[in-house]
Amino acid sequence: VQLQASGGGLVQTGGSLRLSCAASGRTSGIISRAWFRQAPGQERESVARISGGGVTYYADSVKGRFSISRDIRKNALYLQMNNLKPEDTAVYYCSVRTAGSIDHWGQGTLVTVSS
Repeated sequence: VQLQASGGGLVQTGGSLRLSCAASGRTSGIISRAWFRQAPGQERESVARISGGGVTYYADSVKGRFSISRDIRKNALYLQMNNLKPEDTAVYYCSVRTAGSIDHWGQGTLVTVSS
């Protein structure tokens, strides 16, 4: 599976961005989809995840502000980010898990939130 993330950019505190992730290849084997992020000098962390059944999970730091969604027909994954804060600044990665617990990663898109 190949993943291409887009939609990052520079936004002011309180602003919004919508990230997109296009999947291609053997997408029929996707079990779950997720967004991760990695801030400078920090480890990659889970932001949001959506299961095959559509159940969503969020990191406490983004609950109520971020929303993950998918369009299976389009093989697309989205992350709507509202009320952005400077601490949300990071490179955001989309990821999908396929059978055998294999994780596939996109190249990342940079989100910068100015104070």
